[in-house]
Amino acid sequence: MKTKILIRLAIVAMSFLLSPESLLAQQLNKKAFELINLDYPGLADVKKAYNQNDMQAAAEALLIYYRNRSSIQHPELDLDNVNVSAADKQKADEALAHILYAHEGYQPSFYYGKDIDWTYWPIKDNELRWQLHRQKWFIPMGKMYYVTKDEKYATEWTFQYMDWVKKNPLVSVTKEEFELASTGEVRADTENARFAWRPLEVGTRLEDQTQQFMLFKNAASFTPEFLTEFLVNYHKHANHIFHNYSDAGNHLLFEAQQILYAAIFFPEYKDAVTWRKSGIDILVREAGKQVYDDGGQFELDPLYHMASIEIFCKALLMADVNGARNEFPQEFLNTIEKMIVFYYNICYPDYTNPCFSDAKRRGKEPKLKNYRIWTKLFPKNEQIRYFATEGKEGKLPENMSKGFLNSGFFTFRNGWKNDATIMVVKAGPKGEWHNQPDNGTFELWFNGTNLFPDTGFYVYAGDAGIMKLRNWFRQTMVHKTLTLDNKNLETQSSVTRLWKPEGKVQTLVTENQSYKNLKHRRSVFFVDRKYFVIVDEATGNATGKIGLHYQMNAGKVDINPKEFILTSDYKGDSNAKLQCFAPESTVMEEEEGWQATLYLIREKRTAVSFNVTKKDNTPVRYITVIYPTENCSNAPKISAKFVNSQYDENSLKVEVTLDGVKKVLDYKL
Repeated sequence: MKTKILIRLAIVAMSFLLSPESLLAQQLNKKAFELINLDYPGLADVKKAYNQNDMQAAAEALLIYYRNRSSIQHPELDLDNVNVSAADKQKADEALAHILYAHEGYQPSFYYGKDIDWTYWPIKDNELRWQLHRQKWFIPMGKMYYVTKDEKYATEWTFQYMDWVKKNPLVSVTKEEFELASTGEVRADTENARFAWRPLEVGTRLEDQTQQFMLFKNAASFTPEFLTEFLVNYHKHANHIFHNYSDAGNHLLFEAQQILYAAIFFPEYKDAVTWRKSGIDILVREAGKQVYDDGGQFELDPLYHMASIEIFCKALLMADVNGARNEFPQEFLNTIEKMIVFYYNICYPDYTNPCFSDAKRRGKEPKLKNYRIWTKLFPKNEQIRYFATEGKEGKLPENMSKGFLNSGFFTFRNGWKNDATIMVVKAGPKGEWHNQPDNGTFELWFNGTNLFPDTGFYVYAGDAGIMKLRNWFRQTMVHKTLTLDNKNLETQSSVTRLWKPEGKVQTLVTENQSYKNLKHRRSVFFVDRKYFVIVDEATGNATGKIGLHYQMNAGKVDINPKEFILTSDYKGDSNAKLQCFAPESTVMEEEEGWQATLYLIREKRTAVSFNVTKKDNTPVRYITVIYPTENCSNAPKISAKFVNSQYDENSLKVEVTLDGVKKVLDYKL
C-alpha cells in the first residue's frame, strides 16, 4: 500500500513538470473504464475507485497497474536492450521540430508546421500522405526517451499523439474511397479520413503503439489522463479495423495480424477475446486462400511474398511469447514453411530477390534477420538454418533448379554460391494488385551480379503525374517478354507445357494467350548448366508489330544492330553476350530503359527490342542465345536456327552452334 501511495504522489508531482500546452491536450476520459474489463486480474484497485465514482483515483490506479504489468511480453521489443541508431536519433530529433519522417522515398523530410498540418501534401503521391499517418517517428522518439530519460521526447510525443486525435476525426468512408487515386474523386468531408483512417494505416498505428506504450509509460508526460485518452483512441482503432477489414490481399493479412497484436497486448479490453479470435481465424483462412500449394503467394510479387511470411511469423511470435501458440493449427505452420522454401529457391546468393512486379531489392541484413526468426520457428529445417547462419550451420538445399508450377516461378540454377549461374522466370496465372503484366519475363544472375534485372516499380499511386511514372514501369514492353504493338498483355494465364529441371539440358516450356488472337510460347533451355537458349513463338490471327524486348543491367553495353548482338562491358568478372536470331525484315531498336530497385530510386540501362510486322496467320519465331561470361571478348561466336522450319504445336527442334560446335535442342510435348 505504501508503494502505491508513493507512486501516486510521484505521478501528481511529475504532472507539474509538464508544459501547459501538453497539459491542455490531456483530459481524463471516463469512457476508458467502459471499455476495460474491471474484473481482469490485477484491476481490483481500479474497480474499487471506479465504483466509488473517483475517476481520478481509478485512472491513477490503472496507470500504476500498467507500469507494473509483467504478464504480457512483446516479441519485438526487449526493454533491457533498447538500442538507438543514428537514423532513430535523427527521426526523433527532427520530430521535435515537426519535421516528420513520412516516407523513405521523400528525404529530407518535410516540415509540417509549428501547428502541425496533418493534411499537408506537398507532392501528390498517395503514399506520402498515407504513410504520414503511420507515424514512423514515434517509436524512435520512444527509444530516445527510454535511453536518455529526456522528458522532451515524451512531452512532444504525447502532444503530437493528442494533436493527431483532435485533428483527424473518424468519419464514414467507403472501402472504395480509401483506395481512390485522387482527392477530386471523393467527398470533401471524407478527403482527410480516407488517408488517416484507411485500415492499413490504422493497423500500423495499432501495432506500433504497443511499443510506444512500453517505451513511454513511465514518462512524466504519460499521465493518468493521457492513459485514458490513449485507451479510448486505441480501442477506436481496433474496433475500426474489426468492422472494416480489407476484402483480400496483403492488406487483410496485415490488419488481422495487427488486431491480434492489440488483443494479446491489451487483454484487459472487453473486446480482446473477440479481436483475438477474429485475427487468428482470418490469418488461418487467408493462408489457405492466398498461398498456392507450391508455397507461392497469390500476388506473385517477391516483396509481398516476403511480407506475407513476416505477417504470419509476427502473429506466431506474439502468440508464442504469450502462451497462445496452440491456437494456430499445424497446417498454418506448414504453409509458412512452404512459403520460405519457395522464397529461398527464387533468391540469389547475396540474399536479394528478383524485382518482379512491385518488388524492391532490399539488402542482406533484413533477410538475415528474417531467416534467424524463421529458424527459431522451424528448428528442424536445415536449409533455413543454413541461410540464417550464412552457411555456418545447416545444409544447402539438395535441389538446384526448382519449379513452382502453381504460381509460375521457375529457377534454373547451377549452384548456391556467389559464382553460380541462376535464371528466375516468371510465367504464372494472373496475380493480384501488385502483379505486373509481364508473363515470361526473367532475371539472370552470374558470378555475383544480376545481369538482367527486372524493371521493378518506382511509385504506387497518386495524381496524374505520379500515375504516369507508375504506369511506365508496369508496361509489358519494359519487361523481357513479347508484345503485340507494344501493348500491355490482355491476358495473364500462363500454362506450363513442360518443366524438366535435370540433366545437361534443362527445359521450360510455357504458353500465354497474351492477346485475343495471339498466343506466346516461350521455351527456355539451360544448356550444360552454363548458357541459355530462349525460343519465342507468336501464333494466331493477330496482325501488327511483334516486339521481343530485352533489358540489361545499368552500365556499358555495346550494341551491334546488324547482327542483333548485345555485349556488356561491366566492371568485374560478370558479363553476358546476347544474340537474337529473328525473322527476315526484323529491325532492332533501342528503347527507353530504366530499372528501379527502391521507391523513387531508378537508373538508366540499355533496352532493345527486335521488331517484325506480322501480316497474317504465319507464326513469328525468335531464337535468343544468352551466354554469361567473365569477359565478352572471350565469348564464343554464336549461330542458331530452327531445324523444324514450321511451327509445331507439340514439338520444337533448334540447332545452336558455339565456336563451330553444334548442339541440337529439342522436345516433344
